[in-house]
Amino acid sequence: MTKFQIHGFILAMIICLTNVQAQKPMRAGTTAANFLEIGYGAAGNSLGDSYVSLANDVSSIYWNPAGLAIMDNSEAAFITQPWIADIQTSFSAVGLVLPGIGTLGIGFIQVDYGEMEVTTLAKQDGTGEKFSPSDYAVSLSYARKLADWFAFGATAKYVSSNIWHMNANAIAFDLGVIIQTPFLSPTDRNEDGINIGMSISNYGTSLKYDGMDLLTSIDISENEGGNYEDTPGQFKLNDWELPLIFRIGFSFNPIVSGNHTLTFTANALHPNNNSESVNLGAQYTLFIPSFGKVFMRGGYKGLFMENSEYGLSLGFGVMTTLLFNQGVKFEYAYRDVGILGGTHSYGLSVTF
Repeated sequence: MTKFQIHGFILAMIICLTNVQAQKPMRAGTTAANFLEIGYGAAGNSLGDSYVSLANDVSSIYWNPAGLAIMDNSEAAFITQPWIADIQTSFSAVGLVLPGIGTLGIGFIQVDYGEMEVTTLAKQDGTGEKFSPSDYAVSLSYARKLADWFAFGATAKYVSSNIWHMNANAIAFDLGVIIQTPFLSPTDRNEDGINIGMSISNYGTSLKYDGMDLLTSIDISENEGGNYEDTPGQFKLNDWELPLIFRIGFSFNPIVSGNHTLTFTANALHPNNNSESVNLGAQYTLFIPSFGKVFMRGGYKGLFMENSEYGLSLGFGVMTTLLFNQGVKFEYAYRDVGILGGTHSYGLSVTF
């Protein structure tokens, strides 16, 4: 792929994405499957979700699929993230680096809302029955470096939402690019200069719930005699869009000295169900010979977002290096969600 073609592709992507107009008034509460915008991965969470240009591990499947192309080794990860109101979320993924072909990734997001009581208009305190709603998304990703400085990635995902005896399904796609430049690089290497990342997430079909809970009996002739009262009927529900998110951001390393690296990153978000916002993050990396790396991270999410409950995030990571390019990585993140409290993210991954 020539440089001219790459530049044309980037320009076309920007033009397409900028056609998504800001919503005024904001369309809060008008999308379904909002678990797709929580943010998965301790590294990204601790950086205030400012990860679109810095993604370089298997969690790139969520943040920016182009980051898979920057992975040095294959990786398998499991991330658990207890969410607000006792909601349990998790993210599992595997990324396989195939020399000469690219990187393939498989991801699985699962959300468990816990057990709830069944209520009706007649029995608003509960019928005695219980149900357990849940959501999940299965992703298949592919990424490749089309040039030393340009990586492209794409993801196809199947999204499912289940409530009692009803469910809704959708197909969605993610696209992303990462551009590495030597600009402001203290080492003249592209990876230490300004990196630019862009991604669009959850572009796909709408969700429409269907199931036996929508069935009802209708009396089509209340004022006439006859056996009309048990005529089968069904409630018709509207379609719900997925939370479409456009991310663009940059990162760079102002300090690369010996075993120390300092990284700054910033992202701007344009969702279809909220106001635009900016996320900021910083990461300090310490390389320890014969051991691996230690990461200290901090960030802030939701700058300029109207009525934001997000705020400070903090975290750390430890990555050990073993023989034959194998390693183990543990990461943790804490995020402030305002009046809803704080949330945690725990990640464990293995490189091979």
